[in-house]
Amino acid sequence: MKKEIVLATDHAGFDLKEDLKKYLIKNNFSIKDFGAHENDSTDDYPDFIMPAAEYITNNNTLGIIFGGSGQGEAMAANRFKGIRATVFYGGPMEIVELSRLHNNANVLSIAARFVSLKETIKVVNLWLSIDFEGGRHLARIKKLDS
Repeated sequence: MKKEIVLATDHAGFDLKEDLKKYLIKNNFSIKDFGAHENDSTDDYPDFIMPAAEYITNNNTLGIIFGGSGQGEAMAANRFKGIRATVFYGGPMEIVELSRLHNNANVLSIAARFVSLKETIKVVNLWLSIDFEGGRHLARIKKLDS
């Protein structure tokens, strides 16, 4: 059974999303793409990120979202109960690892203006390979979701 990954972006992350989508499909992931489906400089990220976040919450799956900085997209996603979005804009990979290990992040927000496709593939592979540690961290997650 293929693992489902949710994707969403506005125009700022459109090209990177499309390239990562091809990579994920080639590597046997099932993709649920909430758009954007065309590169339209007038679109707004909440129109794509919010439906994706709602779907992720209701279907207990993982999502990768994109934006220029990834910050606004993460903020939009984090408004939904059960979403724990983390931002990657380059930097130490340990941050991404800890987002899954200690925080059980279920959304990875990528800053498309600062991260190459090569870096994106590397960070996505790492992020998808890490499981939540649980233990003392579980109580914190429950507090976030209450």
